[in-house]
Amino acid sequence: MENNKDIRDAIGAAKLKQWQVADMYGLSEGNFSRMLRKELSLKKKEEIFTAIEKAKKEFKKVN
Repeated sequence: MENNKDIRDAIGAAKLKQWQVADMYGLSEGNFSRMLRKELSLKKKEEIFTAIEKAKKEFKKVN
């Protein structure tokens, strides 16, 4: 089973790239990707889902 599949699915459903969410979360793309390798706590997941929502708003303005 893939770790943090819910986060990966949410990023895909939002039509975002991991680097965009990483930017909103405050990490580099590489560090964000490495962080997703191990299952995250509920608190961290909530923070990332918030970053996904922020990224959706921010990057829709650009496109």
